[in-house]
Amino acid sequence: MSSAIIWLVPLTGLLGFATVGLLLWRIMRKPVDHPVVEAIGGRIYQGAMAFMKREMLILAIFTIVVGVLVTIFLDPLEGVTFFLGALCSFGVGWIGMYTATHANMRTTMAADREGEASALRVAFVGGSVMGLSVASTAILGIGLLFIWLGRGEHAHAIHGFAMGASLVAVFFRVGGGIFTKAADVGADLVGKVESGIPEDDPRNAAVIADNVGDNVGDVAGMGSDLFESFCNSQIATIAIAATMGLAARQQLLGEQADSGFALMALPLLLAALGLLCALGGIGLVLVFANRHPAKALRVGTIGATLIFVLTSGGLIHWVEISPRVWFALLGGAIGGVLIGLSTEYFTGGPPVRHIARSGRTGTATVMITGLATGLLSVVYPMLIVAGAIFLANSQAGLFGVGIAAVGMLATIGITMAIDAYGPIADNAGGIAQMAGLEHTTRDITDRLDAVGNTTAAIGKGFAIGAAGLAAISLIAAYVNVISQKYPDFSISVSDPTVMIGILLGGICPFLNGAITMTAVGDAAYEMIEEVRRQFHDIPGLMEGTAEPDSARCVDIATASALKKMILPALLAIGAPVVVGFVLGPETLGGLLVGALLGCMLLAIFMSNAGGAWDNAKKYIESGHFGGKNSAVHKACVVGDTVGDPLKDTSGPSMNILINVMAIVSLVIAPLL
Repeated sequence: MSSAIIWLVPLTGLLGFATVGLLLWRIMRKPVDHPVVEAIGGRIYQGAMAFMKREMLILAIFTIVVGVLVTIFLDPLEGVTFFLGALCSFGVGWIGMYTATHANMRTTMAADREGEASALRVAFVGGSVMGLSVASTAILGIGLLFIWLGRGEHAHAIHGFAMGASLVAVFFRVGGGIFTKAADVGADLVGKVESGIPEDDPRNAAVIADNVGDNVGDVAGMGSDLFESFCNSQIATIAIAATMGLAARQQLLGEQADSGFALMALPLLLAALGLLCALGGIGLVLVFANRHPAKALRVGTIGATLIFVLTSGGLIHWVEISPRVWFALLGGAIGGVLIGLSTEYFTGGPPVRHIARSGRTGTATVMITGLATGLLSVVYPMLIVAGAIFLANSQAGLFGVGIAAVGMLATIGITMAIDAYGPIADNAGGIAQMAGLEHTTRDITDRLDAVGNTTAAIGKGFAIGAAGLAAISLIAAYVNVISQKYPDFSISVSDPTVMIGILLGGICPFLNGAITMTAVGDAAYEMIEEVRRQFHDIPGLMEGTAEPDSARCVDIATASALKKMILPALLAIGAPVVVGFVLGPETLGGLLVGALLGCMLLAIFMSNAGGAWDNAKKYIESGHFGGKNSAVHKACVVGDTVGDPLKDTSGPSMNILINVMAIVSLVIAPLL
């Protein structure tokens, strides 16, 4: 295989950026000719950007400190790639949030003036900017670094790019999650439960903060989350290929076994191909937008995956790699679809209606049924991931497991687009409510938002599966790197030092969950007290003749998020460093295994339980079991309030935790 083929990777990334520019232009050219809608959208935009600026200051301090340590103790080039990874991850989050905060009010206007199909297109195009930015930035960045460093003595320096991306993801995902749920819980409990006013009512001071939170948590946070998983899967697979023995390479390359270049380049080529397939899927959604929103989005997602699966076989044949690798890829690609379908069932199917029905006997039964649903929902995704690993390993060993992770994430351009579509549609509905637009407009945005809730839940399930496979690939790469120095190195459960690590690793996700849930609870307490104070102290607020102080609520959520996100970041970065240098590489390997298992189990449980509670509330709001403001509705609002920090803060933070721990371990491996 000619080495020049690798240039197709960054060129594909540039094509993706050109498409991003075109889609952003398409959004921004749509006029917003309603002054109230424009004013509300502007407040959401200003609040989101204010949070980003303050978060960037804290993030810059951490990035500089960690980057300097990497430069001094590891490799100056690795320090350079670390800063590049951090910059790219921040850029992806910023682009996504900038676009979402402009697409939301344009979605509202499209729903008001042009109808559902047009509103769907605007919201989805806004999400597509986020999705294509994630894919294009990763492909361009890693592609150029591989061309520069991939075949030299500093090839390991590419690991720094993944570590930089992961560090930013910790702050974006955790900080954004704390912000959005503090505002959401405060708005719901004081507004819906205590005051009996509608969701997104302009009299509620926390509503603007809630809408800001949708962007900082579910757009910027999710974007950085999937960006680091996407980068980690590719870089881990490159590392596995670079450290494979001759016999293992011969099974996959035959006569080319003396050079492992084809295996190292394959994950990048597959990611580039996945971007092209995602562009095709986005086109399918826009074509089918006149149909039901859920059907249009499903056609695009499944269509992109099918195109990728079919064309990837031709790519693998073209670069003269064994067809066995394609079967490993197939396991990851199909596994991603199946995890999405499993998540859709538990957060949008019969279990949701069962939770809603349980509200007839009170809040306690809503909680019990939701917890049971979340626990049961863990079974199927874990079986799917286990099946994907079994197939991949049986066909192509550890390299196959890495390729399965790449296959699951390859069409991330459309997967992320559909996920980011949800917060945009949600914001559009909030703006319509606050601007006092016609009920027909709110009905359209509510239908789009209902689909968005399901797609967001599917996105979280997909992100968990992808993070798990990416982490497994990183752990495999870590073992291979250590084995180059210690050939007999292994992670064996019969070794007491490994078992110590497994137990310590199992603690980490529970500790992380406690920290993030407490952070949301403390921030929500402040938010609730402030909203209550405003209702009590501002004359005419409840009557609608006075304006709430929304800026105060945004400031409370921002300050709480920035203060509380530091401890989870220190846990993710510090745990592998302390265990690795104090207890050794075997214990560190056990730590990663224990953390991986705990993170995946807790993440699936938390995300699906929270999503099911949320949609049970919305099912009642659509007119079932007494509808809005009934006793059943109030019981399910409490369930949703408990589920919110589970599904949008603690659950998603597990993805970041295991990936950061794994990439930090891989980076420090040469020092152990």
